[in-house]
Amino acid sequence: MSTLAHTMMTAARSTDSGLAGPGGLDRYPYSDSPGTERLGVPAWENADQELGRVGRRAAGSRGRGLHGQLVQQLGQMIVSGDLGADRPLVPEEIGQRFEVSRTVVRESLRVLEAKGLVSARPNVGTRVRPVSDWNLLDPDIIEWRAFGPQRDDQRRELSELRWTIEPLAARLAAGHGREEVQQRLGDMVEIMGHALAQGDSLTFSRADAEFHSLLIQVAGNRMLEHLSGIVSAALQVSGGPVTGCDRPTEASLVHHGRIVDALAAADGTAAETAMRQLLTVHPEVERVVPAPREH
Repeated sequence: MSTLAHTMMTAARSTDSGLAGPGGLDRYPYSDSPGTERLGVPAWENADQELGRVGRRAAGSRGRGLHGQLVQQLGQMIVSGDLGADRPLVPEEIGQRFEVSRTVVRESLRVLEAKGLVSARPNVGTRVRPVSDWNLLDPDIIEWRAFGPQRDDQRRELSELRWTIEPLAARLAAGHGREEVQQRLGDMVEIMGHALAQGDSLTFSRADAEFHSLLIQVAGNRMLEHLSGIVSAALQVSGGPVTGCDRPTEASLVHHGRIVDALAAADGTAAETAMRQLLTVHPEVERVVPAPREH
């Protein structure tokens, strides 16, 4: 096995999106399509170092195998701008460059098309689509943007979205006082407390992510629940003091506890306020959103 193939099997994080359906693979013919011009040396010819860095950073992969690795690598290159808009992607070149089979290339392009990153059209071939066509709420694209040249914009936008999603979810969740859910939320706060005392940031972050995901689910709004992946992605890629959930702190723990108390009391206003306070633990957030009002 070549060094490149071994690296692809052991490195990058992949996507959990579906594969091509029956007949779907035929949408990506291997021969050059009419109108698919060559642009000299492909962008990935000089991308080995960057791809290796991306792979090491994204080690908690949701997918498996070469298909997932190729989705990760091509997606990162598109989002970072290494493969610009309207760039033709020749499957044969991709297969040769990354030493993967035709099936792997076709399945990977199918996944990228579902995310809005590429399009495949007869007589045109497969091309990179402009940013306006991307599914910017896709967790993979969120991650790729957060670790690329657009990292600052992505983290700011995530913070702003959390301010629209989570305070409302906390208010709504107060009206759905299921005892087992409240107990689970309380358990997460307790785990976070133990993790904080032990300096265990990994356990803290996992309990934190489950807390926020569960809170959105219990809000009773299916459209909000559909957006829970945004919050999960934001917690995973925050990478800096943007909100109180980015790193274990006593203040963050206190606000999580206040949310649980407000839910137990069925006090939607208090739950919303506590969530806003949680999202403004760090003063940097004031540049993004206004400070919460006291009720």
